[in-house]
Amino acid sequence: MQLGYKIRYRDYDIGGEQFHIRSLLDRQQYADPEGVAEQLGICAGSWALFGVVWPSGQMLARHMSGYDIDGLRILEIGCGLALASLVLQRRGADITVSDYHPEVPGFLKNNTALNDLADIHVMAGDWSTQEIDPQQFDLIIGSDILYERSHHAMVAAFIDRHAAADAEIVIVDPSRGHVGKFNRRMDELGFDCAEQRAEEKLADDEQYRGRILNYSRRAI
Repeated sequence: MQLGYKIRYRDYDIGGEQFHIRSLLDRQQYADPEGVAEQLGICAGSWALFGVVWPSGQMLARHMSGYDIDGLRILEIGCGLALASLVLQRRGADITVSDYHPEVPGFLKNNTALNDLADIHVMAGDWSTQEIDPQQFDLIIGSDILYERSHHAMVAAFIDRHAAADAEIVIVDPSRGHVGKFNRRMDELGFDCAEQRAEEKLADDEQYRGRILNYSRRAI
């Protein structure tokens, strides 16, 4: 089958476990022959962003490899290649992913098969959608999702709609400069925030510097 883009395969060591990942070859890849992505507002310049393993995605996966997930219903938002969700699936978590990009379900299906995992449920990931009866989750996670100046309000609203009354939120951010507005919006929605620095060597000895944002809300 002619894909219209080039792919690569690579192994990632997360928490002492190997994960085999099918990704785009690089960020120069593009294929939207039927204009599906374009209709969703995804331009050629940003089309490939879903299909690479970003440093923050590696950090989130590492964080989730040791996170207490007992009894939690979990959602990864803006998942892209969903490395963190693959880690959680292997740990037996109740995990759902969401993303706006039309290629995400296909890549996710391939990567779960590559790692001998059961399929992961994919939920529509349009942050602006106002669901009548949205699914709710105990833990919502994401990595590098605040990369646009306008995202903070939409992301916070989406999280608020999908967070249970008692909920935890974990977001890995590479310090792109938009966290302040997001924190203020989350505070208005009743979430307490705590931050911790994240500095580790990733694949290829790449030095990661960012932060892990932890939010919590408790039912009264």
